[in-house]
Order: sequence, then structure tokens, then C-alpha cells
Amino acid sequence: MAQCGIASRRKSEQLIQKGVVQVNGVTIYEPGFPVDPEKDQIIVSGKRLSEAIKIYIMVNKPKGVLSTSEDTHGRQRVLDLVPIKERLYTVGRLDMDTEGLLLLTNDGDLTFALTHPSHEFGKTYLGLVKGRPDKNSLESFRDGIEIEDYRTAPATIKILKIDQDTSLLEMRIHEGRKRQIRKMCAAIGHPIIDLKRVAMGDLSLGNLKPGEWRYLNHDEITYLKGEK
Repeated sequence: MAQCGIASRRKSEQLIQKGVVQVNGVTIYEPGFPVDPEKDQIIVSGKRLSEAIKIYIMVNKPKGVLSTSEDTHGRQRVLDLVPIKERLYTVGRLDMDTEGLLLLTNDGDLTFALTHPSHEFGKTYLGLVKGRPDKNSLESFRDGIEIEDYRTAPATIKILKIDQDTSLLEMRIHEGRKRQIRKMCAAIGHPIIDLKRVAMGDLSLGNLKPGEWRYLNHDEITYLKGEK
């Protein structure tokens, strides 16, 4: 129940103890009762769990995998990495050549809120770029850059490591235009070699390896929804 976003673990235990949860027609009162969501009928406060279920997943999208829901060429999609029957949608996108944090959910309201231009969740990237950005290049990135028909919003950037011909940068933006980080780095003369999204707001990719996924916990879901 907690993984489905219905309530926190503690609140879920309280609901069970109140006798409002049934499994296959039998009321249960003890938390930890074993169930199989694929086979068992679970009722919470008179409503089937399958009807109320909201799924929130974090996945580390590998390079070469598509963020789109459909592909006519039979290429692998990020949705193929998550073996769940419910129809899920990606919250925003990562281009095919970018690895990293992507959220999947069937919560349409949350998807709309998180992808709306007014939303302020910053997105943090690690990017390996060609060359060594100087002070002027970094300031241009921070202040905003003219790209195609728009000017980017203020962003943050810092150098984490410099090698002979490359630099590792940490970059944080609040926008989500197509291939924006790549275009911004190209605009300051330091094109991307490798790119990975490592955080969205306070949500961090952590130890998830490429292709791995996990359910968000209740606190993370509450954070995304802006609830206390």
C-alpha cells in the first residue's frame, strides 16, 4: 500500500488495524500479511486496490534506450525495462544518447504538474565535455544563452575535474527543452561527450545502475506532490 502511494507505511498499518483492508474477501488486521497483487483481490475502504493504485518509479535509463512510449522501429524503450502491467508514462524525456534518472508513473495529474513550464524542480546533470571552459564560458552558461529562438533561463555550472582535453561538469537547469544541456554546452564551445542526469530536485539517482529501477517511497512521492 505504501509503495502504491496510498499512504505512508505507518498509515497503511493503521488502516489494516482498523479493519478496512480485505484480501480475497477476508478482513485482515495484522500488518505484514503476505499478498500477491497479481493474483489476490485487495480491497481498501471498499475500493479495489487495482482501481486506486498509483505507481511511481525511478529508473536509470541507459544510453541507447528511448524515452518515448511508442516506437515504430522496434527499438528498446525505457518502459520495456519495467515489467509492470499497468500503463505507465515517462515524466519528461531524456534523449537517446543520455543516461540517467527518469520517472515513470500512471498519475496523470503529477505528470502534468512536473512537466509544466512553471514547475521549479531543478534537474542536475554530470557532463563530460571537450576542452576546458574558461570563466567567461561558465558565466555565459549561468546567465543564459541564446539558442535557436529562445534564451535559456539562469542555470548553475561548476567544474568537477579537468583532464588534458576534457572537463567533467556538474550542471543544473530548471527548464526541459529538447536536448537543452547539449545545446548550451555546444553554445559555449564545449560540446558534450557523455551526459548523465543524476538528480531531479531532491531526488537522487543514488546507486541505481543503468537499466535498474525502484519504486519511490512515500516521502519521495509526497515531496514531488508538494505535500507536507
